[in-house]
Amino acid sequence: MRVSRFSVRSPGESVDEQYVTLPVRVAAAWAWRVLVIAAAVVVFGVVVAYLRIVVIPLLIAGLLTALLEPVVNRLVGWRWPRVLAVIVALLVLFGAVTAMVWVIATQVSGGLDDLSVRTQEFYGELKTWLYDSPLHVTDDQIAEYIAAVRDMIQTDSSTLLSGVISVGSTAGHVVTGTLLTIFSLIFLLADGRRIFSWSVRLFPQQAQQAVAGAGHAGWKTVSSYVRVQIFVAFVDAVGISVVAAILQLPMLLPIGLLVFLASFVPFVGAIASGFFVCLIALVYGGLWPAVIMLGGVIVVQQLESHVLQPFIMGSAVRVHPLGVVLAVTIGALLAGIPGTLFAVPIVAAMNVMIGYVRSGCWRAETERSVAAEGTTDD
Repeated sequence: MRVSRFSVRSPGESVDEQYVTLPVRVAAAWAWRVLVIAAAVVVFGVVVAYLRIVVIPLLIAGLLTALLEPVVNRLVGWRWPRVLAVIVALLVLFGAVTAMVWVIATQVSGGLDDLSVRTQEFYGELKTWLYDSPLHVTDDQIAEYIAAVRDMIQTDSSTLLSGVISVGSTAGHVVTGTLLTIFSLIFLLADGRRIFSWSVRLFPQQAQQAVAGAGHAGWKTVSSYVRVQIFVAFVDAVGISVVAAILQLPMLLPIGLLVFLASFVPFVGAIASGFFVCLIALVYGGLWPAVIMLGGVIVVQQLESHVLQPFIMGSAVRVHPLGVVLAVTIGALLAGIPGTLFAVPIVAAMNVMIGYVRSGCWRAETERSVAAEGTTDD
């Protein structure tokens, strides 16, 4: 009688080792660990969504801190009191924001009547062209197209603004978020290093060096991203404004500021601002100026994405374009406009932090700290 090799179990051999092959056991071990990690990520996302009125102002304050920290450090290096340096940096920030809002409001309000007239004239010319074209479009078809476009815009705008509405559904939430952002910004600029050191001490001693090093690497990446993004946005705004000036388009300052602000939202901001500028060129100049404007927008954005960003950012903020697109898309789905704003810096920081922890360069310092503590205890 032939005895199967599965019928007798060796001493010390478990049932799993006897009846389950090694590849299946490895796959199962990976599977349950991946499921646990996914569950932890989902729970973390639910907690963040529930606390979004706190999380989003803190993230905004973090980006603004990365922007203003070099200014504060430079003033402190000139022997200014840190409190005074923080106050000056905040005044500069608020002054710049106020100036941009004032320029946009005055320029747009001054040219709004002319824009309305030009839009009506363009609409009439477009209807005439559609009537006389080989398409033979009727009034009913035009009305249907307009209604479809209106519904699409309303649907998409409600989706994009869902994050903003969910964060500030009431005036009280808006005020709370604004005040929390301001107070967080003040304390991060004034006492950010001690706050970070206190946060690191919450972890076990064996992990403190890894957490501290990863935190510094991630913060350096975020700071580089913010500064580079400002420069890139400035170049985009200047380049597109120059093309608009050559075409003699109105509202040059609002166009430049719109492009500048929209550049902080990767991909989505560039598409939205480019569409708006081309629409202005189409309304005021006609088809060929709009085509030229479109070409100028494409050239400027291609130079920015393929020349400026790789050259300036370097390896400090290197995220693959596919990763950027996926991060922005997921951020928009989860948190609307705020998600598109924070997606790339968060992914860039996580990329650098994970790389730092994997490198293991913090292990020697951890061993020295543990050894020193053991010597002290003895």
